[in-house]
Amino acid sequence: MSGTGRLNKDIYAKQSSKSGIVFHQGDVLYGKLRPYLQNWLLPTFDGLAVGDFWVLQPQNADSSFLYRLIQSRQFDEVANQSTGTKMPRADWKLVSKTVFSIPSNISEQAAIGTYFTALDNLITLHQRNSIGYIFKVRAYTNAWEQRKLGEVSESYSGGTPSVGVKEYYGGQIPFIRSAEINSEITELFLTEEGLKNSSARLVAVGDILYALYGATSGEVGRARLKGAINQAILAIKPHTDYDSEYLAQWLRKSKHSIIETYLQGGQGNLSGTIVKELSVDFPSLKEQKAIGDFFRQLDNLITLHQRKLEKLQNIKKSMLEKMFV
Repeated sequence: MSGTGRLNKDIYAKQSSKSGIVFHQGDVLYGKLRPYLQNWLLPTFDGLAVGDFWVLQPQNADSSFLYRLIQSRQFDEVANQSTGTKMPRADWKLVSKTVFSIPSNISEQAAIGTYFTALDNLITLHQRNSIGYIFKVRAYTNAWEQRKLGEVSESYSGGTPSVGVKEYYGGQIPFIRSAEINSEITELFLTEEGLKNSSARLVAVGDILYALYGATSGEVGRARLKGAINQAILAIKPHTDYDSEYLAQWLRKSKHSIIETYLQGGQGNLSGTIVKELSVDFPSLKEQKAIGDFFRQLDNLITLHQRKLEKLQNIKKSMLEKMFV
């Protein structure tokens, strides 16, 4: 997989009659085709590199250190001075003549390699913990009912105030756009005059916000502030016997199937009518609350791991830049 140093398929289940370059455990593989994709591998097995790979065999060097060197900015810049336009390939003549600074002591190289291995393992751990979970929690004995969303909730959209009317903008009422449905910050604010003289509608904290238009179609949020929405967002308020968090989670897990069903090739807009006709499975209110709370906590945990992952990736990038200058 690009930039991860991991395989994206089970090579043991794959048979091939193609010729390639033999490699051994400890060799370093570098994908020379489209080098900007950053396809590299430090294999823990022997095999055959089929396709556009360099097999780098360490000589008087530690393989783990060499593996990190090819991830450095200096190596990346040289490798991307490639030949060809449609199918660019890294130029070995150029790369092989480039001088890189490395410790002369192999033990020091190995220590550096070990450090980055530990960092990579930590990054991988957080990546696995950040994977989304499938919404399969129907292990309840009570019967579930199927209802159309429009039958169990009230919903509405707003409108956009006229652009260029100074009296409408610059006030204190947050104007929530579709890209901001999960944010506590908005870029635009309306005045009371702007709200009154437009079809923008107010939403309350906790309301479900469903994006209908453009690239954000199918995105779901819970309003984090009281503000106004326009026609690109559908506000959904479930009735008393239906839990908001449960419904929001159901809409999130259904995004792909909704887009696939109603938007050809992911292009176009959804509508409030389509959303209201969606059939949703509901357990009892008590179970809805338990399920909604479970996934809310899971989302918080995933967000925490993603933040840690970003920090670790930034640490690795910074260390690589400082190590190979």
